[in-house]
Amino acid sequence: MTESATREAYDAVARLYADTFRDALADMPLDRAMLAAFADLVRGLGPVADLGCGPGRLTGHLVSLGLDAFGIDLSPEMIELARAEHPGLRFDVGTMAALDLADESVGGVLAWYSTIHTAPADLPQVFAELHRVLVPGGHLLIGFQSCGGDRPLPHDHRVAPAHLWPLEPMAVLLAETGLVEVCRVGRAAMEGERVPSGHLLFRKP
Repeated sequence: MTESATREAYDAVARLYADTFRDALADMPLDRAMLAAFADLVRGLGPVADLGCGPGRLTGHLVSLGLDAFGIDLSPEMIELARAEHPGLRFDVGTMAALDLADESVGGVLAWYSTIHTAPADLPQVFAELHRVLVPGGHLLIGFQSCGGDRPLPHDHRVAPAHLWPLEPMAVLLAETGLVEVCRVGRAAMEGERVPSGHLLFRKP
């Protein structure tokens, strides 16, 4: 799916999305644990970019964990909601494929279910961008809907077409950028979810 089509799809559901997922993290202890570990690892290394931030709920959560976090999202409607709900934080419209960030300018990158709409062939370019903006010693935490097997599968995501990724192929793509794996977690689908999830934590040497 093209970026413009993904942008339009999320613009159309921005308010519903924000209302639906505003408090979702409260019922996800494993996800909170991964975010807390990420925060501990990147605290003090510089600003933290929440890429594909949507209405800013995780950007706000990262700030509550003591990080200097800001958000970037493809959808202008999402960014407008994020700025309204978190007026003290920075949010910008942008694309992960070409970030308006300097080289080695952020201590951490969070890409929480935000690469799923990127075509598999385009992910290496996106991951190269994430590597570029991280400081040495910085960390990337990525979350995504997952599957078994050895290759990504099309996923009928409720907002826009997406892909499910097995943990190993996704980890291989990240390692090819020069990032080093720290941790991988696969968890079963929780109540209200249709598919499992994968979480990968990587460090820039």
